[in-house]
Amino acid sequence: MSSVLYDTPGPRARTRNVVLSVVFFAVLALVLWWAVLKLDDKGQLAGALWKPFTTSEAWTTYLLPGLGNTLKAAALSMVIALPLGAVFGIARMSDHRWVRVPAGVVVEFFRAIPVLLLMLFASEFYVRSTDIPSDSRPLYAVITGLVLYNASVLAEVVRAGILSLPKGQTEAAYAIGLRKGQTMAGILLPQAVTAMLPAIVSQLVVIVKDTALGGVMLQFPDLLNARSTLAANYANVIQSFAVVAVLYIVLNFLLTSFASWLEGRLRRSTRGTGAVLGAGTVEDLNAGDAHGAVSA
Repeated sequence: MSSVLYDTPGPRARTRNVVLSVVFFAVLALVLWWAVLKLDDKGQLAGALWKPFTTSEAWTTYLLPGLGNTLKAAALSMVIALPLGAVFGIARMSDHRWVRVPAGVVVEFFRAIPVLLLMLFASEFYVRSTDIPSDSRPLYAVITGLVLYNASVLAEVVRAGILSLPKGQTEAAYAIGLRKGQTMAGILLPQAVTAMLPAIVSQLVVIVKDTALGGVMLQFPDLLNARSTLAANYANVIQSFAVVAVLYIVLNFLLTSFASWLEGRLRRSTRGTGAVLGAGTVEDLNAGDAHGAVSA
């Protein structure tokens, strides 16, 4: 089926695509075969180098504690960065200049700084300005760097998701008497979540992977840092890298699979193109505002 951006390939184009695909996979197979031969020549495929991963000691002493620390840092960073990003994303759309401009400056500032530099700065700050125990500083520094950077990126994701909605949604909400806060919370955000979910999940995957920066530079005992200790004890550098890479792949695959399931569920629960508010809903919202005004 043709579209504005894509034309259905004809017979010659389909043949060319098939030939290119076959050539690509053939070259890929040759490269993999060459890599396996080189590893075998250097003795890197010997069973003794892989044997430690079949014992419980390598997992309970090194890999699983490191994986737990990676999940801990990533989970805390996600829990803090998501609402913080939503707040700054909405603040950047404020009608008040004194709210919109500072929020924009904060977002652009932290979005422009590499996350590793933020981690290093946070580590030095905690060393020189706080009484945080030395064994906890790497965790605090990693979380701080991840939150500052990813919250600023998520703020742009939230802003773009809301702005992608048709303007008619906002105009219809105002037409039935809803205020801007009610429109944002009750109409725009619920619809934008579905549109934003793929980008949000991509950023969450980045958070999981960026915890490894703390393991390399700050000696945070994450999965990658645990790998280096394991490799030093068992002299299996390439093997430990391969196992840790598989663990990261599995972890991020589970995260994206859950996100895909959640996205499908959200899309099924919101079949229409917009939120539909009945008269009762509007009356409840207005009654809530009136009650709040009286209470104030």
